[in-house]
Amino acid sequence: MEPVTDAGRSKSRAAAARWSGTRVMTFAFSALALAFFAAMVLMLIGQSVPVWRHEGFGYLTGTQWFFQHHEFGARAMIYGTVVVSTVALALAAPIGWGAALFTSEVLPGRWRLPVKASIELLAGIPSVIYGLLGILLLRERVYDALQPFEPVSGDTLLTAGILLAVMVLPTVMTLCDDALRGVPAAQRLAARGLGLTRAEAVLTVVLPQAWRGMVAALLLATGRALGEGIAVFMVVGRQDNQWPENLFSLRPLMEAGQTLNSKLVGSETNIAYGDPLHWAAMGGLGLILLVMTLGITWAGARMIRPKEVHAPRA
Repeated sequence: MEPVTDAGRSKSRAAAARWSGTRVMTFAFSALALAFFAAMVLMLIGQSVPVWRHEGFGYLTGTQWFFQHHEFGARAMIYGTVVVSTVALALAAPIGWGAALFTSEVLPGRWRLPVKASIELLAGIPSVIYGLLGILLLRERVYDALQPFEPVSGDTLLTAGILLAVMVLPTVMTLCDDALRGVPAAQRLAARGLGLTRAEAVLTVVLPQAWRGMVAALLLATGRALGEGIAVFMVVGRQDNQWPENLFSLRPLMEAGQTLNSKLVGSETNIAYGDPLHWAAMGGLGLILLVMTLGITWAGARMIRPKEVHAPRA
């Protein structure tokens, strides 16, 4: 019988570590999650095939949606989704970045976590509550503010964008705060040791290193904005076929519109179930929304991931 050497014991322990129960379960659950995701994508693709055959590329470029006549064009809803998300980010970005700078660089340590946790709690409020608050507090105020432009009602793309800005603000703030706190404190101290003020140290040392994480926070918040449905549904007006004559005009912001989400969470989804082509059109909207969300989320995740630094070859 051969004696067991130390090297042999090390290899056995390494092999046991590689195939430990925790690792096997991790791989198994990860594979299960990927399988669910792949099944969801394949299902949406399969369900939407009839509308792609019926409309072709016009399904993306068409501006008219009349399901009674089997006419399906998603461009107006894609436009509404992009506009609402853009308004939300334009409002949430400066407030979220400013709040993150305040909690990270100004607020004393004993107050930072309570303040940050309070803001993060906003992310846990159900969407329908935000929708109710939007109807109660926001819709009439937007209508009054837009009176010089004679809006039809307070249910507009602008109202939905403002409400969505409140909803994505915790995501922007907390991820930006993490990015700022990721800059080593030693570099702040070194900058102060060179005679820079706190503001100069933040502007010249902290922000240049944290900007990737701050931009990534916006991209991930965009992914969340694209996925919100109920709150937007309650204040956007749900008006189909709202394609503007001038893309650079601000007038469409003051009018009712439709987004991919508000269409999907509405009653038309139930109506479509009995009509294969109509159902395929609704499935196609889900596929478009999924692709948009995945693209934005992937870009944000790529920016958050730190760059690998390799030593130069000799």
